[in-house]
Amino acid sequence: MRRIGVLTSGGDAPGMNAAIRAVVRYSIYNNIEVMGIYRGYKGLIENEMKAMDLSSVADIIHRGGTILGTARCEEFMQESGFQKALDTLRYREIEGLVVIGGDGSFKGARKLSEAGVLTAGIPGTIDNDLPYTQYTLGFNTALNTILDAIGKIRDTSSSHERTNVVEVMGRRCGDLALYAGLAGGAEVVVIPEAPISNEEICDIIMRGNARGKKHSIIILAEGAGNAYSLRDQIVCSTGLSVRCTVLGYIQRGGTPSAFDRIIGSKMGAKAVHTLMNGITNVVIGTRDGQIFSMDIGEALQIEKEFDQETYELAKILSI
Repeated sequence: MRRIGVLTSGGDAPGMNAAIRAVVRYSIYNNIEVMGIYRGYKGLIENEMKAMDLSSVADIIHRGGTILGTARCEEFMQESGFQKALDTLRYREIEGLVVIGGDGSFKGARKLSEAGVLTAGIPGTIDNDLPYTQYTLGFNTALNTILDAIGKIRDTSSSHERTNVVEVMGRRCGDLALYAGLAGGAEVVVIPEAPISNEEICDIIMRGNARGKKHSIIILAEGAGNAYSLRDQIVCSTGLSVRCTVLGYIQRGGTPSAFDRIIGSKMGAKAVHTLMNGITNVVIGTRDGQIFSMDIGEALQIEKEFDQETYELAKILSI
């Protein structure tokens, strides 16, 4: 193999730069040229890329976001756009492609593989919503960002004796809310996998109030409701002072944690290693401290198992 490409697609996630750095340096170490493709599949369609060397990835391992930029590209899913991307890869003589992103990005990699391009995917999404891997790149950093915010919110909630609803990311997967709720000592965790009625939420708050607790933290995954609506319903039912905080994109940014830098580096190297060995249509994952690869199709068919044990523990410890 003489030349590979690397791109980041979909939402950005802390640790993507660590993965890019590993892809570039592991490739160069093995005498493989690397093309950095800007703005994901959109940049691939528009032939927007440049050759990367060791200096291209110097001092980026600690930076959030992605130096290659990212975008969602509907055009790539159309046959005309896909053909343009394929033509670009052939024109640039790119034999293998590392795709860093989520399930939509992986579906694009699978389609390219079916057209004869060697592809390897790295799971870059803070939601931790790819079931085949224990952790996705960026999840750990986002979780710690949420915990830092909860700590600050708890200080002011305690001072003013208020309940605070904190809305975090997670449309289909509530892992961020669940783990932040357990680690942050939240009184209530509201996630898509375990619906809870507003009446039950209010009952939990009032039980705590009855024993002298004057403030509460409710962690709400965005896929399970709206912070402002939940606040209004709690106020209407209890008469308590309630505030809400929507963390939004603050969860995606910031310096990646040591964990995300390490797995990003290991996954980047593993992706290049699989391509060097002629293996295609794979995604890289981590489980129990080990980095592995598996078929994209098989990975996308795996259903997410809800961590009922952790959810029950969070409920027990919040009494």
